[in-house]
Amino acid sequence: MSGTYLGMPSFPKAARDAVHDVTLRANLRHATHTIRDKRAKAVAELEDWALLREAGKQIKNHTLRHLDRYLEQLESAVVAAGGTVHWAADAAEANRIVADLVKATGESEVVKVKSMATQEIGLNEALEAEGIAAYETDLAELIVQLGHDRPSHILVPAIHRNRGEIRDIFRKEMGSWGRAAPEGLTDTPAELAEAARLHLREKFLRAKVGISGANFMVAETGTLVVFESEGNGRMCLTLPETLISVVGIEKVVPTWRDLEVFLQTLPRSSTAERMNPYTSMWTGTADADGPRTFHLVLLDNGRTETLADEVGRQALRCIRCSACLNVCPVYERAGGHAYGSVYPGPIGAILSPQLRGIQSEIDASLPFASSLCGACYEVCPVAIDIPEVLVHLREKVADQGGKGHRVEKAAIKAAGWILGHPAALAAGEKAAARTRKLHPRKLPGTGAWTADRELPELPAQSFRDWWKKNRT
Repeated sequence: MSGTYLGMPSFPKAARDAVHDVTLRANLRHATHTIRDKRAKAVAELEDWALLREAGKQIKNHTLRHLDRYLEQLESAVVAAGGTVHWAADAAEANRIVADLVKATGESEVVKVKSMATQEIGLNEALEAEGIAAYETDLAELIVQLGHDRPSHILVPAIHRNRGEIRDIFRKEMGSWGRAAPEGLTDTPAELAEAARLHLREKFLRAKVGISGANFMVAETGTLVVFESEGNGRMCLTLPETLISVVGIEKVVPTWRDLEVFLQTLPRSSTAERMNPYTSMWTGTADADGPRTFHLVLLDNGRTETLADEVGRQALRCIRCSACLNVCPVYERAGGHAYGSVYPGPIGAILSPQLRGIQSEIDASLPFASSLCGACYEVCPVAIDIPEVLVHLREKVADQGGKGHRVEKAAIKAAGWILGHPAALAAGEKAAARTRKLHPRKLPGTGAWTADRELPELPAQSFRDWWKKNRT
């Protein structure tokens, strides 16, 4: 990946500040509870939800096992339909390809569909460095961009903002980005949406280059699919003369028929809708409709390394529905910014460390940003066992060492020796029982664990002594 957010501390440090933000906590609690309650009702309507979930899992697993074959098939189909395919090994290469393609058109601005992949590689910042302005057109992404902010949720990037804050951002910033907010703008949803519509409409009509991601790519036909709920994506995908799509290599599915499963599970898991409001599909170019030039940038950026991990690779099944975020007690209290990545919440805790590696402070801490309650696994529409991957990554972090893990290893080694020598264990038990009145209630150096816990009181005699007295 392109790296963590600048200056991002480890998750515990970032979360410590977030949990004391009363407004943030209230915004997150209201939004996540509302979304997850609606999702539960939408999912309950389908008697075959468990079968759909398993089908999605199997389709994704099959595709990942044969990813090379399907990517080559996809490339051939896109080229045959009039598109051009580019392969990007990392963020830097992807950004360079896109910047060069935009500059080749002679344009200095682009409109963008909401895209996790372009956020992952820091495309907006890379284009800005090349003198190209990138305008986000998704309402939540627009709020984040105008507010000089960062997204904090996969589906609702501005979930940490309330209506009053959004109104203030529109009033203050819209004029410097284009059409200003109307005079007397209030915080009613209708007025905020209308202000965004008017602001974005002039950009849609003027832009010659559009940039998108994709939820799915169909290898069989070379078709790309974007799910969105506002219609802004439809404008970006059809009005510009040039369309550039940056998509992770794991987003491919083999056939059109495979889409049937995800057309049912993704809307219900993300927006709690039976059917997605705007599902845009395009295959190459056509003379009479849509962009005249289409470029597909296939992004690796750590995905191949993730695919090599037999346990961790299941994270690549993710279809970015965000259901795991909305049920996670840790995310609800800490918010998305604490994860230091465009992928927050439970899925971010297993995806970011695999795409970026576990060398940095923030990435080494992410696998521990969970209570392992399992709620994320229960709601995942492709059955990613996030707790399993978290434990797997924790083992990797422990193996690479570090202050806390060195102490833990030493303690485990000492315990192993004592448990392997019965005489030493018996002597230790007797000594502990006889000195129990002198034991502290909290161990020194374990404040994070014992702040709300006390050590259990040792009994007057060990189980070994009790057994000898009562059962011999």
